[in-house]
Amino acid sequence: MQLTAEQQALLNGEKGEIMAKIVKTLVMYGDSFGAERMVPVSSKYGHTVISFGLKVMSPVYDLYDQLIQAGLPQGQKFTADPRPLDKNVPASFLDNFVFTKLMYTQQERYEEQLNKLGITGEDAYTCACYLDQVGNKPEKGEVLSWAESSAVIYANSVLGARCNRNSGILELMGSIAGFVPEFGLLTDEGRKASWVVEVRCKNRPEAQLLGSAIGMKVMEEVPYIKGMGPWLGTELDGAACAYLKDMGAAAASNGAVGLYHVEGLTPEAKEQGESLIAEGAQVYVIDDNELERVKASYPVIWKNPNAKPQLAFVGCPHMSLQQLRDWTDAVTAGLKASGRKKVAIPTVFTAPTAVIREFEKEDRAAALKEAGVVLSYICPLMYMNNPLCKSKAVVTSSNKLRTYTSARYYTEAEILDMITGKEGGK
Repeated sequence: MQLTAEQQALLNGEKGEIMAKIVKTLVMYGDSFGAERMVPVSSKYGHTVISFGLKVMSPVYDLYDQLIQAGLPQGQKFTADPRPLDKNVPASFLDNFVFTKLMYTQQERYEEQLNKLGITGEDAYTCACYLDQVGNKPEKGEVLSWAESSAVIYANSVLGARCNRNSGILELMGSIAGFVPEFGLLTDEGRKASWVVEVRCKNRPEAQLLGSAIGMKVMEEVPYIKGMGPWLGTELDGAACAYLKDMGAAAASNGAVGLYHVEGLTPEAKEQGESLIAEGAQVYVIDDNELERVKASYPVIWKNPNAKPQLAFVGCPHMSLQQLRDWTDAVTAGLKASGRKKVAIPTVFTAPTAVIREFEKEDRAAALKEAGVVLSYICPLMYMNNPLCKSKAVVTSSNKLRTYTSARYYTEAEILDMITGKEGGK
């Protein structure tokens, strides 16, 4: 790797031993992927995937103490993934004991460290940091030092920014140093599609199911998706962005996709068209039967596969303001049709704190509360990491949450039927 004189000086210890170790780590990271140089991080903010104070992560907290003591937090400020705890989310006494006494015992210490390292504020904890209300929305072409698979794929695909699928800690090192190794999705060649996905469904495919199918087929490669025009149009409006947010999260977690292009819609696809497709690209056709096959392939790992759902999570990744409005309207209408005033099973909607604050100014917020739905900033995945949750029948419309936990996936329509008590809802 060819370093600039300034980068070489940092590696040689010009700004201390800790900064030298950071640069050495970034160099080793780049060497592993054949990077020939570093490129400046040009976005306003970074994003860290680590937001939870697990006791077993003490080496991370010790490392962050060294960064703080070395006076390095003056680097790029950042947002972080959602907090793991919220007292308003349904939990038993034993659940709470495990959360607070055994699992997230370092949460207060860790958040103090994040404050010193440069987190942007109390509203910075969300996996959907790019939403307008949160304020970490990079511009097209900007180079990022982020981790969090659903945020990285959204930034790359919908916003046209450039970021590799970095690990936790490495993303913070890139923010502190101000540069990252250039390889993969930071390069023009690395952003070309090696798969063409032809969507031939009769009706609009479920976003999380389509993303899952794509992710499991192409894995870490880049897909160029055709056939979505009838449902998404040609403009990245709120509805299209929400759909792509959820589709991308599933593709990134059910596979390892860091970038996709949607014909006639996403920035690079609109500008470059099929020139983004690499020579020899493979083709994957997705129709309704294929989506049914993919859904049927998901394992059911509940102790009792026929158990009645005990808890429902909607919002992984976090919901946008419009999604909160749409879900609230759907729940209200569904309960009225079922002759109910409250949801049939405990239900949690998750969204960024800043989005929740905006939503609570509307009349819909009162309607959602009256329906018995809990609105939270929590990370559902961190909640489900409690080993006691393995014995619970938790349902979700998130394919990401299904992949990483014992939660069981259902389509949004199926989840709506369950929580509103519609006859036939399972």
